Amino acid sequence: MNAAAAKDLEDKILHGIPLSRAMGYRITELSDMRISVAAPLGPNRNVHHTGFAGSLYALGILTAWGLCTHVVARAGLEADLVVAEATIRYRAPVYADIVCRCSLTDEAAQAFVDELAANGRARATLDVAIGEGPAAMIEAVMHASQADAPVSYTHLTLPTTDVGWCWGGGGGGGEG
Repeated sequence: MNAAAAKDLEDKILHGIPLSRAMGYRITELSDMRISVAAPLGPNRNVHHTGFAGSLYALGILTAWGLCTHVVARAGLEADLVVAEATIRYRAPVYADIVCRCSLTDEAAQAFVDELAANGRARATLDVAIGEGPAAMIEAVMHASQADAPVSYTHLTLPTTDVGWCWGGGGGGGEG
């Protein structure tokens, strides 16, 4: 694990997103193309004493955002990164501390940063596994933009650990 990069990224998230501190967010693994995040069940439980759905979602989104932020920084680029769209599928309750995992292939990360460097904007779709099994899956569409970016952008669907559907903006997404 790149301990210095993990600490810097964790500090950025904890200071920039106050909810993350209350949730007990921490980065447990960070490599060039992989991140694992954990948070204790206690402050993130529901009335059934299982993981609160909102906490699972928030931690999963922070995981995807964290990996994209790390990939952009590692490439020596600066960009604003936001979640453009995300969906979650809850499959089973989470009975223990919440663990989220997200990874990219080298090729997928390179395509994302190449698009960002060339056009000042890029989109990437990442999958986040939450809990054992996994108990939930998030598909997050991340949008990166540089301050002087042109108006148009390209959406790249990046292969991750669990490739899903891709929003392409062409009018047929999800219909029928």
